Amino acid sequence: MSTVADKLAKKSSRKTSSKQVRLRLVYIDFWSAVKLSFLGAIAIAIVTLVSFLLIYLVVDATGLMDKADEFVSGIADGAKLSAVVGLPQVLAFGSVVAILNLIVFTVLGAIVAGIYNLAVKVTGGLLVGFTSN
Repeated sequence: MSTVADKLAKKSSRKTSSKQVRLRLVYIDFWSAVKLSFLGAIAIAIVTLVSFLLIYLVVDATGLMDKADEFVSGIADGAKLSAVVGLPQVLAFGSVVAILNLIVFTVLGAIVAGIYNLAVKVTGGLLVGFTSN
């Protein structure tokens, strides 16, 4: 009497012929690295804007903004924090941060690709192993 488990055990005990290939990464294309880092930076910019929005909505919904408004008006005679910190101002600040991050991450991707291409001349590259089943 043969069960499915017995069949699977026999199947897994067979040796599979797999070919191993070792490749050396000796060059990273500059424009490919720039494009990839730009796409990653766009994703980070979207996450930044959404997180700024959500943090503002949570702070506003929990009443922390009102308490901070009372605290600031107690210190600075009659000054209102809510007049300076509103949803448009928070989203504008978040947009500026996202744009700066976009520029920085894209430039860093290009710099890392250039540094790797220079380091390959000294080290010979990164050795990567692959197998095929």
